[in-house]
Amino acid sequence: MLLGGHQVGYSDTRGARPGKHGKDLKDMWGIDRLSAGELGNTRRRLRNTAVALLSQASAVDRRGKPVLDVLEELGVRPVRVFAGEHGFDGVAQAEEAVASIVPPRPEPSASLESSGIDLSPAPMAAASAALPAEAEGEGEGELSWDEPTPEPASESDSSAPSLPPEIISLYGSDKASLAPRPEHFAGIDVLLIDLMDVGSRYYTFVWTALLAARAAVQAGVHVLVLDRPNPISGDPASIEGLPQQPGFTSFVGLESLPIRHAMSVGELLVHFFARDGHPLGPDGAISVIAPRGWERHRTAQAWGRPFVAPSPNMPTVETALVYPGGCLIEGTNLSEGRGTTLPFQTVGAPFLNGRALARAMVDARLPGVLVRPHSFRPTFEKHAGQLCHGVVLHVTDPRSFRPVTTYLTLLALARQQAPDAFEFLTRSYEFEAERLAFDLLTGSDAARNAILSGATPNELVELIAPAGPEWPEALREVESLVARAHA
Repeated sequence: MLLGGHQVGYSDTRGARPGKHGKDLKDMWGIDRLSAGELGNTRRRLRNTAVALLSQASAVDRRGKPVLDVLEELGVRPVRVFAGEHGFDGVAQAEEAVASIVPPRPEPSASLESSGIDLSPAPMAAASAALPAEAEGEGEGELSWDEPTPEPASESDSSAPSLPPEIISLYGSDKASLAPRPEHFAGIDVLLIDLMDVGSRYYTFVWTALLAARAAVQAGVHVLVLDRPNPISGDPASIEGLPQQPGFTSFVGLESLPIRHAMSVGELLVHFFARDGHPLGPDGAISVIAPRGWERHRTAQAWGRPFVAPSPNMPTVETALVYPGGCLIEGTNLSEGRGTTLPFQTVGAPFLNGRALARAMVDARLPGVLVRPHSFRPTFEKHAGQLCHGVVLHVTDPRSFRPVTTYLTLLALARQQAPDAFEFLTRSYEFEAERLAFDLLTGSDAARNAILSGATPNELVELIAPAGPEWPEALREVESLVARAHA
């Protein structure tokens, strides 16, 4: 493995060959590999056991087909679905409580047999038997992405509608709602996880995955991750942002971790599970179907497939690239661009001078970013309806751009410009009332105190931006752990 070089990480190309129409299928994420002509044992296991799914609408395969539809093609019907912040459909705003959805179930009666409704929560054995024989082979019968896998069906239920699974919200109105309850795993054999993360410690999807995975293992349920690459790259040279100090973990960082960590969801889960002594692999607590063909130094701009927004204010790859720094603005009274068309790239407030701020940012000679003055009027959130002045940031070189450094510089300059108007957010944030939001995001109170004492941008950056030399080495270890956890 050549970390920091070219193709590293998940570069195994076994079984990767042109599909029926000559397409190269080596560049596949976990969900793609599950539905291609390989991993037959894993597919049989999922069809013949009771499965729960933790996922979200942004989890699509390379055809753009949602994960529930892909599973249906494979004869897998999840008994229930878990969804984290923003809800399964991804439309709820940040920190908005999401309700669970329990579809009405028909009352058992003699008429149900003739109604054509399949009441069984788990896939039936007959569905497995109906799959083509070539789909069962390990590495055989590879399926074209132009021709979807035939849906399993038997003669008696080929036209029968299936009831949708219940969707259990893991982002309600209190901290207790963030993890599944033991009864949610009653009768479940496997928890399947497929989530599109964005590579920042603050983004809550990975912490929902960790809480759900821990609850599953405690209930005796195996965890299987359909992994996806980190969209802002897994390059160890990109790791940035000091891990949290003791007492500053929260739902925007349940475990001590750099702000920009360069790991995938599967890597993070395996990292924590191995640390806690859980066995890895299909016979252990957790297994992973890793992406194939992921070149760690590249971002989602090089994937050859669309970036699907996982939340309302994460519309593009560029948004994800700035987010490790841009989310810091949430802890202040500056607008982070919510309610505009460029969230997290747009920063400002009614009391700022955008031209002066842009000039100061340019003078700081920050790498990989273009900064321009900008005025805007947010439609919601901070300063809604008010004319704000500030800047817009455009990433010009993803490999040299350092989001944490860039936005710490912006914050120091904004506070220097308007020390009497600049404030830190004091309300409860992500179910935490004892610590300020900015402290939870930066991982201690050091950065806030430095800004208040008039620290220069360079002083602030030196205090927070370096993650520590141990993290690139930790990434090397994680890659070997994922190989051991291979499904």
